Amino acid sequence: MNASTDRIERQILLKVPRSRVWRALSNAEEFGNWFGVALKGQHFVAGQWTQGHITYPGYEHVIFNVLVEQIIPERRLSMRWHPYAIDPAIDYSNEPTTLIVFELQEVEGGTLLTLAESGFDKLPAERRQEAFRMNSGGWDQQMVNIEKHVTAQ
Repeated sequence: MNASTDRIERQILLKVPRSRVWRALSNAEEFGNWFGVALKGQHFVAGQWTQGHITYPGYEHVIFNVLVEQIIPERRLSMRWHPYAIDPAIDYSNEPTTLIVFELQEVEGGTLLTLAESGFDKLPAERRQEAFRMNSGGWDQQMVNIEKHVTAQ
């Protein structure tokens, strides 16, 4: 854990080839399987939005909506979203987004996956702390999820 209020960072060593981790990240349908979002028929394309319903119990009403920024095969995937935008009565579209970056590095024993989400300090003050807290815990769980996913196949 870092002490920043603007940035969440996580790293995990996945004991599989980089190509396997890349597929789990860059293939939208497969991403949805481990992340908990229905993305059947969707694709991640730089410069385009991808969306689907969250499938995690209690959050099925939430729409996962990301703008894919950059795709560098087997190295980097970045996207933007409105963090912890779960209240259907609130229009989050005018709020700043956070930047999510997944980076892959081939290392001894597998692939080092580094995740960073930044930009929380630009969120409205009334949402900032809770969005950071919830996403921080969410990324802890997502690191477990992707590890289970890539090692099970």
